[in-house]
Amino acid sequence: MATKTSRLPAPAYRLREDELPTELILSIERILDLHAQGDADPLGRLTNEFNPIGVLNDYFPDEAALGQLEAVQTRLAESERALQEEIDSLREELRQNQDPSRMQLIQEMISDLLGQMSRIREKATESEAVVRNITKEIQVLDLAKKNLILSMTTLKRLQMLVNMLGQLEDQIKERKYHDIVQSLAAVKQIGASFKPYTSVQRISQLWRRIQEIQTELRAMIDADWDKFYMQDPAKPIKPSVVADACLVVDVLGADIRTQFIERYVALELKEYRRIFRATDEAGQLDNLSRRFAWFRRLLHTHETEQGRVFPAEWKVGWFLTAKFIEITRDDMTVLLSKAGSKLVVKQLLDTLQETMEFETSVTRKFSTSLQELLKVTTPANATRPLKPITSAFEPHMGVYVDAQDKMLSDMLGQYRGPKSRSSLEAISSASASGDDDAAPPVLVLPSSTELFYFYAQTLEQCANLFTGQPLYDLCGLFKKWLRIYAEEVLVTSIKKPSVFGRRSMDARYDVTELKNACTLINTADYCQTTALELEENIREKCEESFRERITLQDERDLFVSAISAAILAMLRELDSACESALTMLSRTPWATVKHVSGQSAYVEPLVKAIDEVAEIVKPLVEQKKYLRNFFDKAASTVLAKFTNALVKSRPLLEIGAEQLLIDLQAIKACLLKVPGDALITSNYTKSVTKHTTRLEALLKVIVTPVDPPEGFILNYTLVIGDASFSNFQKILDLKGTLKAEQNDLLDSFLTITSTKTELESTSFLSSLDMDPGQISTLTSPGSSRVSLLPGASTGESFLASLSSPPLAGAPSSGSDTPPRQDQSSRREVFSDSFVRLLPNHIV
Repeated sequence: MATKTSRLPAPAYRLREDELPTELILSIERILDLHAQGDADPLGRLTNEFNPIGVLNDYFPDEAALGQLEAVQTRLAESERALQEEIDSLREELRQNQDPSRMQLIQEMISDLLGQMSRIREKATESEAVVRNITKEIQVLDLAKKNLILSMTTLKRLQMLVNMLGQLEDQIKERKYHDIVQSLAAVKQIGASFKPYTSVQRISQLWRRIQEIQTELRAMIDADWDKFYMQDPAKPIKPSVVADACLVVDVLGADIRTQFIERYVALELKEYRRIFRATDEAGQLDNLSRRFAWFRRLLHTHETEQGRVFPAEWKVGWFLTAKFIEITRDDMTVLLSKAGSKLVVKQLLDTLQETMEFETSVTRKFSTSLQELLKVTTPANATRPLKPITSAFEPHMGVYVDAQDKMLSDMLGQYRGPKSRSSLEAISSASASGDDDAAPPVLVLPSSTELFYFYAQTLEQCANLFTGQPLYDLCGLFKKWLRIYAEEVLVTSIKKPSVFGRRSMDARYDVTELKNACTLINTADYCQTTALELEENIREKCEESFRERITLQDERDLFVSAISAAILAMLRELDSACESALTMLSRTPWATVKHVSGQSAYVEPLVKAIDEVAEIVKPLVEQKKYLRNFFDKAASTVLAKFTNALVKSRPLLEIGAEQLLIDLQAIKACLLKVPGDALITSNYTKSVTKHTTRLEALLKVIVTPVDPPEGFILNYTLVIGDASFSNFQKILDLKGTLKAEQNDLLDSFLTITSTKTELESTSFLSSLDMDPGQISTLTSPGSSRVSLLPGASTGESFLASLSSPPLAGAPSSGSDTPPRQDQSSRREVFSDSFVRLLPNHIV
C-alpha cells in the first residue's frame, strides 16, 4: 500500500496547494465528468478549498468510529489503486495519439488542402479577367455616351448664353432695366457653369464680354442715378426706372450694391460736412441740437423722395444714419478734446443728454437697437467697429466725476473735522429739547442718509449714461467719501479722553456723550450695511470687465472701526460713572472693620451707576449685537477695576475679605441682571461667573486663618491650585500678615509644596498686580482694530471680534516672582480672564 502511494507524483499535490486556476479546474471537471458525481465523495471534488480536517471528521464523526480505521484505510487504498490504473491507461492512450507517423499524415492532409485553395484562387482570377474582357467594350460605349451627353448639354448652354447675351445687349441699348434684371441673372447663372472652360478661346471671349457688359451697366446706372438725383428737368428720369436699376444693381452683386449705397450716402451727407465743420461756429458743441435737427429733415426727405426708389431690404436709411453717427462722433471727439479744461459739467451733460435722446429716437424709428444697426452697416473691410456718438463723451466723463466730488465736498464740509463734534452736539441738543412724545431721539445722523441718497441718485444718473470706466471711476469717488465720512465725521466726532483723566470724587459721566456714542454706533452700522447694498448695486449696473474690481470692503471695515471707537467712548463714560464708588472701595480701612454687616457703602452707588448707564444705552442702540458687545466689555472692565481697588485697599484681614465676598455677590448679581433677558447670552454669563469665581477664590483664601499654618497652606493649594512662591506671598500681603510671620509661613509653604508635584507652577494669581496705580480704560479710537464683516454670526462670536480697552498700570516686582509674559507693554489683573479687554494689536 505504501508502494502504491509513493507512485503518485508529488508535484500534483504541490500544484493543488498552489491553487490551480479556476478555468483549469472547470476544464478538468468537464473532461473527467466530475460534476456528475455530485457530492457523494468529498475526495472526488476538485477545488482549491479542500479541507482535510472536514473529510476526516466525515469518516470519523466520534471516537467509536476510530474502530473502523483499518476498513477506511483499505477502502482508500483501493480507491488510490483504481485511480492509478486509470491514470496509466490515459497515459498509454496519449502516447498512441502522439505517434510521429500519425502526426505526419495529418500534416500531409493540411498541405493538400492548402494546395487546393491555391488552385481555386487561380481559377477565380482567370474568371475575372474573362469577364473584364467581355464588358470592356460596353464600358467604352458608356463613357462615349456620357461624354456625348455632356457635350450636347454644354453646346446647348453655350447657345443659350450667346442668345441671352445678345438679348441683354439689346436691352441695355434701350435701357430696359426691368428686362435686364432677368436677362442679366440668367447670363450670370449660365456663364458661371463655363468658368472651368475659360481656357477655350471662344468661351474666354464670352466671359470677357460678360464682365464688360456688367461694367457698362454699372456706368449707365450711375449716370442715370446722377440725373435722377440732380433732378435735371431737361432729361428727367422716372423713379420707376431708377427702382428697376436698383434691382439690376442687386443682380450685379453685393459689393456693387454696397458701393452704390455708399455713393448715395456720401452725396446726401456732403452738405452736412460743409455746414457743420468742427472749425465753424455751426459745428461747435452748443450747436449739437442743430446737427440732429438737420439730419432729421434729411432723413424725412430721403424717405419721401429719393429713398423710395431703393428696395426695402437694402435698408439705406440704416446706412445713412450710421454714416451720420460716424461723422458726428469724430467731430465730437475733436471738439471735446479741444475743450479740455474749459469743458464744464453742465455743457457736457446737456450735450450728452441731447445725444442720448437722438440715439433713442433712432432706436425707436428703426425698431432695432443702435448696436445692431451699426453692426449691420459696418463694411466688411472696416478697420474699426462703428460706435455710437455717446462713446465720444466717455473719455471726458472725468469732468462729471469731478463735479460730483465738489458737490460731496460742499455737502459734507459742515460735518468734517472740527465741525463734526459741534454738528453731532447740535443734533443731540435739538432732539433733547423737543417733546418726548413728538420728537423721538435721533438714532442715525441725517448726514449719513443724505450721503447715500446722493449716492443713489448719482449712481442711477451715471448708469443711464455709461456703465464702463466712468461708472468705475464714480465707484472710486464713492469709496473716497465713505472713507472721509468714517474717519473725519464719525470717528472725529467722538470725544477724546482727557490727558489726566477725571480723578475727582464728584466726577460724573456725561449722558450726552453716551447718547452721541449710541447715535454713532447706529450711523456706522447703517453706513456699513448700506455700503454693501451699494457695492452690489454698482456691480449689477457696471460692465462685466469691471465687476471683479469693485469692492467696498475696506470702507466697510472703517465703519466697523468707528463702531469700536464709539463702544470705547461708552466704556469711558462707564469708567467715569463707577470711579467714585471704586475710589471709596480703595480707601476703605478694612483693618478697623470688626464685623460683617450687609453690603458696604460703595456697592449701592456702584450698582446704581452701572444700571443708569445701561438704561441710557439699551433703548438707543438699534442692533442687539453691539449692546451685547458693550455689556461683555463693561462687565470685564468693572471687575478689573474692582480687583485693582481691592488690591489698593489692603490689608484686608479676614473680616474685610468676608465683607468683600458679600459685596462681590451683589456686583455679580448686578452684572448678570443688567443686560436683560433679550440681551444676555450663555457666554456672557459664563464670563462673569468665571471672573467672579476667581475673585471669590482669592477672598476665600484670605478669609482662612493662618493658624495652623499647615491648614492655611493646604487650603491655598486646594483653592488656588499652584505652588508659586510669589503668588503665596501676594496672598500674605493682601491678608496683612506681619513680616516675621510671613517668613515662617513661606518656609512651611516651600516644605509642603515640594512634596506636591501635581501642583501647577502658575495660576491666575501670577498676573495679579500688587501695585495697580491708576487704571485707565480710555484708549484712542484709532487704536482699536475690529473685524465686523457682514455675514458674521451675531452674538458671542461677533462680540469677540471687537477690540476692548486695555488695563494700564505697573507690574509688581519681586525676586521670587515667576516671570510674566509681556508685562512691560501692558498692565493686567488676570491675564487669562481679561485678555478680551486688550486691543488686538497688543494681544
